[in-house]
Amino acid sequence: MRADVAVIGGTGFYSFLTDATDHVVETPYGAPSGPISIGEVGGRKVAFVPRHGPHHDFPPHGIPYRANAWALRSLGVRQVLAPCAVGGLRETVAPGDLVVPDQLVDRTHRRIGSYVESGAVHLPFADPYCPGVSRALAGASEDVSVGGTMVVIEGPRFSTRAESRHYAEQGWDLINMTGAPEAQLAREMGQCYAPLALVTDMDAGAESGDGVGQDEVFALFKQNLDRLTGLLAAAIAALPDPDGCTCATWSDGIDLTYEVPGR
Repeated sequence: MRADVAVIGGTGFYSFLTDATDHVVETPYGAPSGPISIGEVGGRKVAFVPRHGPHHDFPPHGIPYRANAWALRSLGVRQVLAPCAVGGLRETVAPGDLVVPDQLVDRTHRRIGSYVESGAVHLPFADPYCPGVSRALAGASEDVSVGGTMVVIEGPRFSTRAESRHYAEQGWDLINMTGAPEAQLAREMGQCYAPLALVTDMDAGAESGDGVGQDEVFALFKQNLDRLTGLLAAAIAALPDPDGCTCATWSDGIDLTYEVPGR
């Protein structure tokens, strides 16, 4: 069974696949977050990976990011849509907003962020998200905004007020715990990748009161599952042909020192 499109998201997204079957995939980087489900969305074969595992087994810093991206590529996936929960850092966003960011700042420090373990292979990453996948996500609904910077922190704790204010002062708009190294690993696998960020809360430095808590994040994300799955289905139908996209062609002529299945 193969798929050319994938969604990496929360367990609630299983339901939008039709006639799904689970597949256990072994990788050189260990097991993925869970069995990979493959089904249909609008007549297209789509794979789904539960980012945190079927039962939220993996905290943000413990997700097997390399195994996930490699497993998807081994199944033929070339385009990846990545819904995620984010906090808002500035008045540019508010809870309930949907955003397709165009920039990423990686502030993680315990994660393996590359497949490169030897040799000289340097990934061009000035624009971290695929323009074609981003356009498909942005065009899925009029209430999806485009642009903004997402900073990815190590987690699993939320930010202090001082950290949050510092991030906002840099001009960054969104804060998240899972967007890196997910994005750069997808690019190293030659996949077109873009996130769909749901603002679930305002971060500690942007709100009064006790600061952000886990319960409110989970609750707002759950409330928006139907909305998100509808947008993803529309975006999948609108995805462009990935042939020739620089997300894959960046490695043309380069002797990669790691395996890309099917390359």
